[in-house]
Amino acid sequence: MEKLLDTFLLMLDGSEITLEIFFLTLLAALPLGMLAALGRLSSLRLLSRLVELYIWIMRGTPLMLQLLFVYFALPMVGIRLPDIAAALLAFILNYAAYFAEIFRAGIQSVPKGQYEAARTLGMSYPQTMRRIILPQVFRMVLPPVSNETINLVKDTSLVYILAMNDLLRVARTIVQREFDMTPFVIAAAFYLSMTFVLTWGFKKLEAYYGKYEQ
Repeated sequence: MEKLLDTFLLMLDGSEITLEIFFLTLLAALPLGMLAALGRLSSLRLLSRLVELYIWIMRGTPLMLQLLFVYFALPMVGIRLPDIAAALLAFILNYAAYFAEIFRAGIQSVPKGQYEAARTLGMSYPQTMRRIILPQVFRMVLPPVSNETINLVKDTSLVYILAMNDLLRVARTIVQREFDMTPFVIAAAFYLSMTFVLTWGFKKLEAYYGKYEQ
């Protein structure tokens, strides 16, 4: 029992890295994704093309490759980042691209008549987006944002390739040392608990906003 408790405490420490990457990525990637979506829809052709290229690269290459590129390639050009900063940079850029496409689809699904009505009322484009468009977009994109957020929980395990002591790496280290599969079971329980809380939270949000559509 004491051995199991020690294993649990070690993995609890490892989960701090996992949760830190998760929350900081989400905190930065959501607003960056919205900005990228607006840039993608911009009437400025150069800006729109540059954002489209960024999204294409981020979505078209594996996150693991992006992690390795940030971690190993940037120092070659004189940019050295701490391990956690390198991981966060790769995660934020990757997930912002996915969120950008979700937000873009949401914005484009709002009928054009609402833009015209807002213009008739004398609203500027920023006012139209803030007061009319984005509140509707937020409701519509909740399901796909929920899916990406849950994927983010699982993708945090990729930082093990950077030798960071996240939840999965701690579990693997204990398994190799003790020849006991229990840490993998505990790690699965951690991940399942996090995804359960997120799923429950997003369902509550969808139910809350759904009542306004009835």
